[in-house]
Amino acid sequence: MMNSVKTYTLFTDHDVYLFKEGKHYKLYEKFGAHSVEKDGVKGVYFSVWAPNAKKVSVIGNFNNWNHNDHILFPRWDGSGIWEGFISGLTWGTLYKYAIENLGKILEKSDPYALSWEQNLQAASLVSTTWYEWDDAKWLEERWKKNSLKAPISVYEMHLASWMRNSNQPDVFLNYREIASKLIPYIQYMGFTHVEFMPVMEYPYDPSWGYQITGFFAATSRFGSPQDLMYLINELHKNDIGVILDWVSSHFPGDANGLHRFDGSYLYEPEDPRRGFHPDWKSYIFNYGRNEVKSFLISNAMFWLERYHADGLRVDAVTSMLHLDYSRNEGEWEPNIYGDNVNLEAKAFLQEFNTAVYKEFGDSIITIAEESSDFPLLTKPVHDGGVGFGMKWMMGWMHDTLDYFKLEPENRRHHHHKITFASMYMYNENYMMPLSHDEVVHGKASLIYKMTGDEWQKFANLRALYVYMFTNPGAKLLFMGDEFGQTGEWNFRKSLDWQLLDFPVHKGLQNLVKDLNHLYKNESAFYENQFTQNGFEWVEANDEENSVFIYLRKGKRRDDISMIILNLTPNTFDYKVGVNAGTHWDVVFNSDDKQYGGSGVETTIFKEENEEWMNRPKSIFLKLPPLAGIVLKMKKDKKYKLSRIKQHKK
Repeated sequence: MMNSVKTYTLFTDHDVYLFKEGKHYKLYEKFGAHSVEKDGVKGVYFSVWAPNAKKVSVIGNFNNWNHNDHILFPRWDGSGIWEGFISGLTWGTLYKYAIENLGKILEKSDPYALSWEQNLQAASLVSTTWYEWDDAKWLEERWKKNSLKAPISVYEMHLASWMRNSNQPDVFLNYREIASKLIPYIQYMGFTHVEFMPVMEYPYDPSWGYQITGFFAATSRFGSPQDLMYLINELHKNDIGVILDWVSSHFPGDANGLHRFDGSYLYEPEDPRRGFHPDWKSYIFNYGRNEVKSFLISNAMFWLERYHADGLRVDAVTSMLHLDYSRNEGEWEPNIYGDNVNLEAKAFLQEFNTAVYKEFGDSIITIAEESSDFPLLTKPVHDGGVGFGMKWMMGWMHDTLDYFKLEPENRRHHHHKITFASMYMYNENYMMPLSHDEVVHGKASLIYKMTGDEWQKFANLRALYVYMFTNPGAKLLFMGDEFGQTGEWNFRKSLDWQLLDFPVHKGLQNLVKDLNHLYKNESAFYENQFTQNGFEWVEANDEENSVFIYLRKGKRRDDISMIILNLTPNTFDYKVGVNAGTHWDVVFNSDDKQYGGSGVETTIFKEENEEWMNRPKSIFLKLPPLAGIVLKMKKDKKYKLSRIKQHKK
């Protein structure tokens, strides 16, 4: 029977060279299914990497899934690429690759497909990422929004369970419906960015999107690639950045996915000590294989270029960097130096960061989800670092939640859990995360992690948020936490938006809204958030009262805010040391009634020229219970002049 495939290629010799060297970062322009024209006839060009295959054919709804009708040609250059042109095919055509090896035929979906079916067959679709974007203004100016000197407050969300139609609770909203509801909400709440848990195609809902099969495909659960682009485009037009979760750590063993793609261990190492993930029962990428590096870095570039993503949060970096991650003795193999660092994964991450920052400059940001103290993660690669823009501050998160679970009378014994983060806060560029991982698997919702009765729980959480939003570093809050979602996060249903009918939940939402706006509007909270000039303890050692006082400083000498946390349920008068010539206003109080608080008013009722807390002056104020208050230094010309004179001396 005559083969219905014609010879055709999009690959140049240089493309193949770069692919084999691990340096081709835009493979999506070559691999996959592309609408082209050959000899005046329209059709589709297919190309796939399967170096150990004996035969590769395209099967689909156009040939009754027949393995023998449309056989691709292997390239002559030893690259392992199979390719060819099939006339008459158009967008929407369903297809897979039938890959023959050792007498077996594997039916694999296309690793580079732009769309996948949403069913058990999960075939690939001939598709396109063509879209008429009109977010040019955002793209030109987004470097300002992603700057380390800008306020970055991220709303983390799972598209399937953020909100659903109350009349059809089992039906997902699509990307366009989400846009109409999400954008006004983010604007109202004051977040600067949204972070989407994986939008790449995944087969298994309980994986939340982290077990990806279609790395280049926007999940069709919520619509087409263009529908997702519409959502991102509209967010950009409304001044909201978009961070995507990106999974380069592992992939599932689904029969149509990357696992043993051509019958051999192609994308993963064969040795299970390196290639199999015991926790997630998934497969680890082979970071030492050049073609795999090209695949992964091309995938990162794809989401940044084609979908205009403003950043990638890289999932499970700890598991990538440590050969012994979640393994017992004897279940892992040391590197050539005898230790546990995965040198190939580290080199891959350095190359990934170098490549995307070279392509997009500081207009984008990469963020590592990393829970160990792996050194230099956010330092430049040329200085020996891994090159990330930011790292999740997991130690801060654990210590803070552990502290707020304690009964107030026991907090004096664990005072350092709050102060300890200041010892290392400038080691990396940190993002402070209260993420989805903290409200699942029996860990309880944030509000139910707090100790005490209902009033104390909400007061504690309000105080925690004041602490979080006024500390150095970017912020990340998972959906529902902003209004005190009471149940653990359930990926199968909408958040409990009806809780906002209760004043205490509405009050918490108002608090987060106002904290976002405070963070964005007061430069002292973000201008120096990653430099040592931005933070100073006033009182770090008052264990008996569980009181913490610190300053946040902007670039101007008179741009200073003071934060006082009273983490006991007691109301009392408190003496605070201040510098001479400074005057203060209380600008925020988490105990305010509009936030569901008890309404204890905080005013400065007395000033003394008496040295206190190693400062020449002191002020007296009433501290509300389980609350955080923010004071702003008034502009004082005399103070400013005296500081300038001191500086000149």
